This record gives sequence, structure tokens and C-alpha cells, in this order.
Amino acid sequence: MREKLKWLAVVLCLSLFAMMALGSGSSNSQDTKEIVTTDNSESQAGESSESQETTENSKSSTDITIDEQILIDQNDIVITATEYVSDSIWGDGIKLLVVNNSTQNITIGCTALIVNDYMISDLFATEVAAGKKANDTIYLSSSGLKAAGIDTVGQVEIYFHIYDSDSMDKIFDSDCVTIQTSEYANMDTTPNDAGTELYNEGGIRIVGKAVDENSFWGTAILLYCENTSGKNVGISVDDMSINGFMMNPIFSTTVYDGKKAIDDITIFSSDLEENGITAIEEVELKFHIYDADSYSTITDSDAITFSAQ
Repeated sequence: MREKLKWLAVVLCLSLFAMMALGSGSSNSQDTKEIVTTDNSESQAGESSESQETTENSKSSTDITIDEQILIDQNDIVITATEYVSDSIWGDGIKLLVVNNSTQNITIGCTALIVNDYMISDLFATEVAAGKKANDTIYLSSSGLKAAGIDTVGQVEIYFHIYDSDSMDKIFDSDCVTIQTSEYANMDTTPNDAGTELYNEGGIRIVGKAVDENSFWGTAILLYCENTSGKNVGISVDDMSINGFMMNPIFSTTVYDGKKAIDDITIFSSDLEENGITAIEEVELKFHIYDADSYSTITDSDAITFSAQ
């Protein structure tokens, strides 16, 4: 069982690496179009934080440092953040020392990773045998940082998930641990919300940013999501159609309370080809918003229609 899980992790990492190398989210090609509502309203969400100035003023990753600090000391497991690192392939990351003084073989992953208040995917899972230590690194998704407009990492928040490597039983989930880098005072928290507002109710705000017709899997609809509802929420889509044809999109994002996320709805090329769709003219969908902890429904939106130009 453990060997199968290890191979699954390898395949997953290779797939994620391929997506990072090729780029995820919207591209800079001519295939990327802006999202507009079908009533042609000027519902712009504000200026983008992806300005030329941020690139010029951003700190080099090699200049960023952190103070060594104990993040977790529980159940005979100690996790210490030792260093901020930057790798030419994997990108920026936080180096960890894990000491397992327990009698169980453990595996450590992340329930959530948040950078500068943005939910960011991570590439991290480390296994430590009973009585042993390990050095490993939580890498911050380069494509995720770029999509969020994060040039300089000022704060990293981590929710650890620790479980028994043999039985797969949970040992504990940590509270949020926070790491402030040497650039915390210069952290830019300007929302990267340029685009067309599609939904704004109950503290949940969703902005359509762009449609990329040449993404890794086919077509991607890039969204900015903001949560001030007081709850951790999950967002998915239902009843989605493109040019009047029903689609089977891939989209599920979790946004913790007070946080933001940049994520995209993926439409497979095969779905478009089967329906003879060569260009995205009109999109209709409903957002399903639910409590991320209990999975109970918070609300289902009315049908929302927009186009790409």
C-alpha cells in the first residue's frame, strides 16, 4: 500500500512539474481573452496589481530570509523552519527540520498553504520513521505565485496534516503556523482582482479575469475569489455550458476566511471538439458555495452568463 502511495506521489509531482513548466492559468498569448458580462456592462473590479512597477521593485528571492523557529511541538513531533530557499527548478520554499520522537512512522503534508493572504498550492509530503529526523522543503508553486501577482513573499501560513504512515490514520491537524520573512514590512497585499465581477454576495466575491484557449489541458477560465464571509468555503461550478453545449468542467477551490485565491476552471479540449466548439463565445454557469469544514451548502447562485472578447 505504501509503495503504491509513493508511486502515486511521484506521478502527481511529475504532473504538477509539467504544469508549472508549461504554465498554468492564463497565458500571455493571443489566445487569452478578457471576460465581459453579456449585457456589455463595464463591471470592472479594479486595477490589476500585476503592474510593471511591482516587477521593478520586487526583491530577489535570494535576498529573502527567515528566522529559525519551531512551528510544531506536539505528540513528540517537532517541526522547525530553518531557512528560506530558492531553487532554479522548484522555485521558492521553506526548509524544514522534522524530528519524530514518537513510536510511529509519520507522514507530514499540508492542509493549506497561504502566501501573502493568497491560497497557494504546495509540493510537500515527507515521511519520517519513528525516532528519526528529516530535512525537507515546502515549495511554493511558482505558477501560483505568478497568477496571484506575488513578486515578493512576505508571509507564509501553513496548516500541517500529520498521519500514521502505516495505517494512514490521522495523528493531528495543526492550527495555523505563521512565518514572516525579512520582506514582511514590504509585502504587497493589493488584490489582483482586475476583471469582471461575476458574483458578490454573503462575503464571497468572484471576478472573471480571463479565458485562455491554449492552456495545458484545453481551455481555462481564470477566476479571482475573495472570502470575507466568516467561514472557510469551497467553491465549485454546476450546470456549465459553452455556446449552449453542456460541459464537464474541472474546478474546485478552497478559500479560507479573510483570504483570496486565483484559480481556473478547466474545460478539456475533447469536450470542446466533440461539440464542434472552436471559440468561446458564451459561457453560462452556477457557483456552488459550501462550508469547507462541514461540506454543507451555503448557497447556489443563479445562472451567470458571460463572454470572452
